[in-house]
Amino acid sequence: MSRPLYQLKAEFFKTLGHPARIRVLELLADREHAVAEMLPEVGIEPANLSQQLAVLRRAGLVTTRKDGANVIYSLPSPHVAELLAVARKILTGVIADQMELLDDLRAPVTPRTAEG
Repeated sequence: MSRPLYQLKAEFFKTLGHPARIRVLELLADREHAVAEMLPEVGIEPANLSQQLAVLRRAGLVTTRKDGANVIYSLPSPHVAELLAVARKILTGVIADQMELLDDLRAPVTPRTAEG
């Protein structure tokens, strides 16, 4: 029996649920990168980066090719970059709403007068 689509989606988003993986995908949205190029940008140990890249590879979110001794990573589809852009738009809206609420909370309270 196949798994429901909502379960597959949950697993997909779980794969995205690590900051290093998101950072890797952001880098690859601009252009392909060798592992050595990504290390300083992602800011984690080489072994940890390799683990995170393996998770993304198993999920089909990155592809690889060899260039001499280097392994070059890229996105298999522009849809991955589009997903990151949509997530950015959603977060921008959420944060803007929170800023408005914060501004409302910081506004001085005007005392109500009792009319009678």
